[in-house]
Amino acid sequence: MKKIIFICFTSSLIFVSCKKEETKETATKVPQNSVDLGKELFQGKGNCVACHLVDQKVIGPSIQEIAKIYKDQKGNIIDFLKNDAKPIVDPSQYEVMKTNFTITKAMSDEELSAIETYIYSHSK
Repeated sequence: MKKIIFICFTSSLIFVSCKKEETKETATKVPQNSVDLGKELFQGKGNCVACHLVDQKVIGPSIQEIAKIYKDQKGNIIDFLKNDAKPIVDPSQYEVMKTNFTITKAMSDEELSAIETYIYSHSK
């Protein structure tokens, strides 16, 4: 009887020790490249692409024009998107843009910074 118990115990021990270790994979959010995140926000959540294209004026100025003017005049895109700064690119379209501040004011600093980085990625 002792032999049977010993064999069962030993077999169980071997079986348990050979069991594959379970690993829990946690879904960790991989930080996106700032330009990619900015593009995603610009085209999605921000819906900026409805009025701004990369190289041509639609309703608002092109992204290239925005980048050039803000860079040349050392403007602050983030402050503008928070509605804390006056427009410097096309003030005549400010009333149209004001409706979008509801969206941009709700964005995090990281999101606004990513949009700024995306815009500056198109500067010549």
